[in-house]
Amino acid sequence: MSSAYLLLSHGSRDPRPEIAMQQLARLVRHKLPINHNSVNREHLVGIAALEMSPQPLHEQIQQFAKSAFGDCPLSQNENRLKIVPLFLLPGVHVMTDIPAEVALAQQAAGQDMIIELQPYLGSHPNLEKLLAKQIAAIKAEAWILLAHGSRRPGSQKTVEAMAASLGAVTAYWAGPPSLESRVKELVTAGYREIAILPYFLFAGGITDAIATSIEELKLQFSAVNFQLAKPLGASAELAELIWDLTDR
Repeated sequence: MSSAYLLLSHGSRDPRPEIAMQQLARLVRHKLPINHNSVNREHLVGIAALEMSPQPLHEQIQQFAKSAFGDCPLSQNENRLKIVPLFLLPGVHVMTDIPAEVALAQQAAGQDMIIELQPYLGSHPNLEKLLAKQIAAIKAEAWILLAHGSRRPGSQKTVEAMAASLGAVTAYWAGPPSLESRVKELVTAGYREIAILPYFLFAGGITDAIATSIEELKLQFSAVNFQLAKPLGASAELAELIWDLTDR
C-alpha cells in the first residue's frame, strides 16, 4: 500500500501562512519511514487550501494525488491519501465544506485511491500542551485565549474547555465576547497584567490586526501591562501532532 498526506489549511491572501505550511510539510515529511516506498518522498506530503486558491479543493486533491501516486502501480495494492485539516475549531468548514470537497475527489478517483479525512488539528488532546508552553513563557495575572470564532452552533465548546483548563478566559475575533469586552471585564476585576494568546496557526492579516487592536487597548487602559503571545507557528512539536493525526 502506498500512502500520501495532504495538509489542509483555510488559505489566505497573505503569503506568510503558505510559507509556514510549506515548512510544516517539510517537518512532517521527516516523519515518513525511510523505506516508505520507492516514490520520491518530496511528493508524499503536500499542502492545499480550502479558500483563496485558483482551484477548488477537490481539484487540488486530485492534482496532488497524481504527483504522489503517478509512478506507483496499482498492483502494489491501493493508494491511500490521508487529508489532515489544520483547523482549530469544528466550524462549518471542518464539518461541512471539507467533507463535501473530499467526497467529490473520492467520486472522481473511484477505486484507484482511498481518501481518508483525518480528525481536525484542534481535536488533538496534546494541542493544549503547546499552548501551556507559551503561557509558561510569559508572566501575567490574567490570560485571554483569543480564537477566531465560528457561526456553527456549539463549535466553540472545545475552545471554552481548553481555556478553562489553561486558566484563561476566551474571546473571539469574529464574534462575542470580543477582545475589548474581555479586557474591560478583567480591568474592572482589578487585573493589571493581561496577556493575550492568539489561538491561530500562523502569523497573518488577522494576527496583525490583533496586534493593532492591542496597541489601541494600551492607549485606552494606560495602567495595564499588555503582552501578546505568538500564534502556534510551524514547529517540530506541531508536526508531531499532525503526524499523530494521520494514524487515527
